[in-house]
Amino acid sequence: MSDTPRPEHLQPTACIDSGHSAVQAFARQHAQGQDERARAVALYLAVRDGLRYDPYRIDLTEHGMRASTALAQGHGWCVPKAVLLAAACRAAGLPARLGFADVRNHLSTERMRQTMQTDVFIWHGYTDIWIDGRWVKATPAFNIELCERFGLLPLEFDGLSDSLYHPYDRAGQRHMEYLHQRGAHDDLPLAAIVQDFARVYGPGMMDPAAWQGASFQADVQQETGA
Repeated sequence: MSDTPRPEHLQPTACIDSGHSAVQAFARQHAQGQDERARAVALYLAVRDGLRYDPYRIDLTEHGMRASTALAQGHGWCVPKAVLLAAACRAAGLPARLGFADVRNHLSTERMRQTMQTDVFIWHGYTDIWIDGRWVKATPAFNIELCERFGLLPLEFDGLSDSLYHPYDRAGQRHMEYLHQRGAHDDLPLAAIVQDFARVYGPGMMDPAAWQGASFQADVQQETGA
């Protein structure tokens, strides 16, 4: 079976709500450039830096995982940001889907390590975009300010090569290991993500009370001595 775009890769879904007026406006504003590659790169940067990465506010409801919700909130963790990039691409006429992998994150916060009881992040999300006749991976999770505070190399995307997490940070310390690829999905597999999060992390990870009053930005500053 040929791995080429299908009609589904341009259509809205419940979470990849590319038909939402706010997502449409976001795509019109940022999908600028002379060709599809330039427009994809512009959308990637708009999502990467326009929405603050915040893994403390995880809402695994359908509403909480929608592209339009992440856009309205101005923040999101890796999956909603990947969902937004996919939705914006579809709104701009660029076929897009979601990709997932399990990763080992060597740079976390003490609160996250205590709550998750592991440094393995399952169902890490990125976006697959069809550019110049092939699928290219784009990972818009970490905004550039966060990278600077953590001493990470900002994850760039040129529309030619896959944009995946760096294995090392600026100082040469381990940053991210890809442990298991979960492949590409036409829509957000929310039921599977919820089930696996409950099994791997238990109720604490998804309990809003566990994160009440917590600030990811403040914990990052404490962690890094910034």
